[in-house]
Amino acid sequence: MPEKTSKAKTGKKSSSPKKSTNAASINFEQAMNELEALVANMEKGEHSLEASLKDFERGVELTRLCQSALKEAEQKVQILSQKMGPGNMDKETLHPFDEEDLDA
Repeated sequence: MPEKTSKAKTGKKSSSPKKSTNAASINFEQAMNELEALVANMEKGEHSLEASLKDFERGVELTRLCQSALKEAEQKVQILSQKMGPGNMDKETLHPFDEEDLDA
């Protein structure tokens, strides 16, 4: 039984909160920059499988952070547009960003 306890202490669970805390403490732009750097490094294919998996895990975490920030911003825009009233803003002009919009 002592082996199971030591494995639980040294397993992925103990390292995940540190990564989550780090990701939560950065802003959207920092997360995007880090994500772009991770993708560039992975595309080179020079890392070991273990390092690539670690980078992939970090990338997933950063992607979730970015998606959450974008969803929150979209909700704020919707709330503000509702406060302005239907005569001031047409709902059809609000639409999610396309990938092409993000590249520009």
